[in-house]
Amino acid sequence: MDVIKVLLAEDHTIVRKGLCALLEKEPGIDVVAEAENGRDAVIKAEETNPDVVVMDIGMPILNGIEASRQLKKSCPGIEIIILTVHTNEEYVLQALKSGASGYLVKRAAPLDLVTAIHEVHKGRSYLSSSISKTLINEYLRQTVTISGNIENSSEKELTSRQSEVLQLLAEGYTNREAAKILCVSIKTIETHRTQIKKKLNIQKTAGLVQYALQKGLTIKE
Repeated sequence: MDVIKVLLAEDHTIVRKGLCALLEKEPGIDVVAEAENGRDAVIKAEETNPDVVVMDIGMPILNGIEASRQLKKSCPGIEIIILTVHTNEEYVLQALKSGASGYLVKRAAPLDLVTAIHEVHKGRSYLSSSISKTLINEYLRQTVTISGNIENSSEKELTSRQSEVLQLLAEGYTNREAAKILCVSIKTIETHRTQIKKKLNIQKTAGLVQYALQKGLTIKE
């Protein structure tokens, strides 16, 4: 039997260790790496090449949705399962658009996670039962029309790097700290910050924080 290699990305250590212990008891599943934030998840996934990544949404430095988006670009063969407390329709749609094949809420039975891992590894999708069929239909409808109004409807859409910078700033990192994390110059961060404010028409830091929270770029769980 083929062994499914799994990477766990969860910022709460107790939760992550619990999931690790659960999965390590399952035959055919091997936890090859753990990550405590989205950026760490992307780096470790590129290093270990897992088959499946189990990803939380609300993580520091880089949230799970943006991390998923980056992973699907750098490692398209990796399947992603979002495991979160959030059942909000916007989060689910963002997760699916980012390339996730599964979406589970944390109150789901442990067996659901094991089943989800096997299902997405087979190339199928897996959603918690609490995620309604209506939501799936809405996602499919948007996918069909994405070349029309979905992606081109707003000039306020942030780039992937701008989303990263905004999350770091919203979490209280200084320009210097953000530059160090992203391995760029302070001037580059300042430029991104100016572009973000102009694009969103938000001049105050408090407004940027509020926007980041509303859009799920930084999430308090």
